[in-house]
Amino acid sequence: MALTLAESEKLSNDVLLQGVIETIIKDSPVLQTLPFIQIVGNGLTYTQEKTMPTVDFYDVGDVWVESTPEFNKPTATLKIMGGDADVDNFLKSTRSNIQDLEAAVIEQKAKALRHEFEKQFLYGNETTSPKQFNGIIKLIDTGAASAQLIAMAAAGATLTLAKIDELIDAVKGGKPDMLLMSRRSRRKIQALARAAGSNLEVGQGKLGEFVQLYNGIPIAVNDWILDTHTVAGSVETLYTGQANSTIYAFQMGEGALCGISSPEMLQVERVGSLETKDASRTRVKWYTALCLFSAVKAAALIGVQD
Repeated sequence: MALTLAESEKLSNDVLLQGVIETIIKDSPVLQTLPFIQIVGNGLTYTQEKTMPTVDFYDVGDVWVESTPEFNKPTATLKIMGGDADVDNFLKSTRSNIQDLEAAVIEQKAKALRHEFEKQFLYGNETTSPKQFNGIIKLIDTGAASAQLIAMAAAGATLTLAKIDELIDAVKGGKPDMLLMSRRSRRKIQALARAAGSNLEVGQGKLGEFVQLYNGIPIAVNDWILDTHTVAGSVETLYTGQANSTIYAFQMGEGALCGISSPEMLQVERVGSLETKDASRTRVKWYTALCLFSAVKAAALIGVQD
């Protein structure tokens, strides 16, 4: 069963855990909506379509040609994210008259966890950093001939609405649930819409906030998307060095882009008093990873320039 963090918050009676979850999803459009499959075990192996079988027309007496589909069997392995939050007992006793010091420290740890998830959601690469999970750019087939990888030009070019439409069309089986981009890319889309004599639509997000829409699809900003990517031969080669960015389009849910997590989802554990210093420790942790069940449910537009 796929469950969002927002829904899992409703199932918890732990006030501290609810506060941590609320902090994490509050400013993250991805974590507000991305569903998570709770699994028992350290990973999930799933079947991903690779090549469809073929069919043909035949006359009576013709020899029929057999054709079978091909599949990939990727495995998403749960990774351990988290950190410890220590609060000095003296400061907790003497400096909490205006604001709960412990709650403030744990809230900052929760924000740090959100930031790290958003960063790895994009750039995670367990090949180069085995402790990380694979991010969306790693899960998308990014070969030079991939239909899911669209380049503005061989070395990048100024963004156009036509390329945004091409990106949306690359996601099959319905419209994308989200267009994820940097703030610079969003400003450029706004400018292009105004130049075309219209404005972006405005809708309401999961938490009641206003969101901008392009062709009915929510536009979401991730501040970890860099505007410094290097593109050569219509392929991203580095994430620094030039002035290119990337826009992602994807569907979310079982059968599309989905998170996986241990049954406990996010965990807040009170470690307690420390031996070596007068302080108490709280551990915030999450066993999680990403899966892309169908390659055609996500696409990337690379080489986006202002």
